[in-house]
Amino acid sequence: MRYETGIYWCGGKSGRANQDALVLQQVLTRRGRVLMAAVCDGMGGLSAGEEASAYVAEQLREWFYRDLLYMLRQRKRFWVIRRSLDRLVFHMQEQLKSHAVKEAISMGTTMTVMVLWERTYLLWHLGDSRAYRLRGRRAEQMTTDHVHTGGELTKCLGSFGYFKPEHGMGSLRKGEGILLCTDGFRRRVSNSELGSVLHFDTAAFPLSGEEERITRRLSEIGEACMKRGETDNLSAVYVRAGV
Repeated sequence: MRYETGIYWCGGKSGRANQDALVLQQVLTRRGRVLMAAVCDGMGGLSAGEEASAYVAEQLREWFYRDLLYMLRQRKRFWVIRRSLDRLVFHMQEQLKSHAVKEAISMGTTMTVMVLWERTYLLWHLGDSRAYRLRGRRAEQMTTDHVHTGGELTKCLGSFGYFKPEHGMGSLRKGEGILLCTDGFRRRVSNSELGSVLHFDTAAFPLSGEEERITRRLSEIGEACMKRGETDNLSAVYVRAGV
């Protein structure tokens, strides 16, 4: 299985530090291609949101190379992989809490993670970043927004206590894609707009150059959001199963 990918990372118009962090790792193994993508959105109302998102992103990268690839080589079941990352989430929460107490600060981040091995995907999710599944011209939200009606997060990863991640699992067919994005990237566009812009007519376009088109279209969405008044950081990772 081949994957075409693209990323978008923009500080927006707020003038504040970019508190988003992205992960996109891909390795070809003897048991097939393995990919991990993640978006983390540091909580802007706290004093160290960018530290929390950067820390989580780095820990996820280390887990990918240290643990995930080993588990796949050992033919571990998917529930073992899920439990491994759950343990990492708990460890990260404890570390963030300890650091926050030491520095007398509050810190937190959303976290939406996807692991894709050949056609099977696993999801872990906390917060109001989102995962979408792109089928044809349709964009279907795969995750729940963990927020109160007033917009405050009800679940995140940080110095407030442990929340078990929301999980998802399924298969990705050829030509389908998964979009992970922060709330700034999707707040001012509809699902139908996401589906339309990220639809690729494979009969019209050759496979070479697909990743450049993905990156360009993610940029189009980001620029449209800012024209409509978005001031938050905007970040996205798109992964499409090759045809």
